[in-house]
Amino acid sequence: MSSNDSLARLAAIIESRKPANGGDAGASYVARLLHKGPDAFLKKIGEEATEVVMAAKDAQHGGDSAALVYEVADLWFHTMVALAHFDLAPADVIAELERREGTSGIEEKALRRAQDRDSEESKGRAP
Repeated sequence: MSSNDSLARLAAIIESRKPANGGDAGASYVARLLHKGPDAFLKKIGEEATEVVMAAKDAQHGGDSAALVYEVADLWFHTMVALAHFDLAPADVIAELERREGTSGIEEKALRRAQDRDSEESKGRAP
């Protein structure tokens, strides 16, 4: 069984918890987050990201690296809730990572900067 399968199964469960799919906010944590809207799950993503940083810092200084795995799992989970809200799936993220494969991070960042600059310049021009 691949990790893609695990992510796809979890994504399907999250999808089933959407209010539009009958998710019960009284019985499901995911349904409750989705019912509350983006502010609720975005806040959780911020909290979990901070916990990842803290766990990584602890691991760097001899702490339990399993705590880092636990916190990253929480971050991924809440990020998957956000993806579902916006009708996206882990496969979309995997496709983007695959698109970037073999591209230098430095090149990728330079390309994005150039695209952002071009976009800003085109917005500033009068038709």
